[in-house]
Amino acid sequence: MTSPEQSPVPEPVPDGELRVSDSERDATLQLLSGQAAEGRLTLDELEERAGQALSAKTRADLATVTRDLPADPAPAGQAASRKPPVRWFVAIMGGSNRRGRFRAGSQLNSLAIMGGDEIDLREAEIDGDGLTLNLYSIMGGSIIYLPDTVDVEISGFAIMGGNEERGPSTRPRPGAPTVRIKAFSLMGGSTIWRLPPQARGLALKESRRLAQLAEGSELPATGELPA
Repeated sequence: MTSPEQSPVPEPVPDGELRVSDSERDATLQLLSGQAAEGRLTLDELEERAGQALSAKTRADLATVTRDLPADPAPAGQAASRKPPVRWFVAIMGGSNRRGRFRAGSQLNSLAIMGGDEIDLREAEIDGDGLTLNLYSIMGGSIIYLPDTVDVEISGFAIMGGNEERGPSTRPRPGAPTVRIKAFSLMGGSTIWRLPPQARGLALKESRRLAQLAEGSELPATGELPA
């Protein structure tokens, strides 16, 4: 029996139950960015896992974010076997659509003349910490789709037209990739849709509807979709 003068020695807490620090979360975010640059994660997957890392409370929570990713850098020469990056989207008197997984170059260019480009960057693989998207529109325009947690910088001009940004006014997450959009329009314009997490995996029509709800603060929490 334990004497009144002695206190029982507490059992050690399992490593997985230990609380994580900000530095551990930051290290995981850096690892995720590196894996995305090697083509293992799309932009949407990167943002989804980054959100999980930022909300992780224990080391076990944090470990689940990277459990299917290698801890070591890619072997030498592996990057050379990747698909060549996409650099141009062109729509002349018609339309072009880019959906699904593809590798994006650090500079993406879209040319729309009496037509339009629709580009879903959620499934894009980005090589670094962001990319630059140059949009040129003459009597046409482009529609761009992005996760709402990335950092978006929009510049350029529109003559007899306009460029607009739609979706929730969410602040970018710490360390998020930066997408620089330079839009130049003549009698046309471009629309940038920032899509909330609830839109992951959904068709573009439904994704736009959720983004519109988020504009008016009518979107329920993640995991709950409106009827």
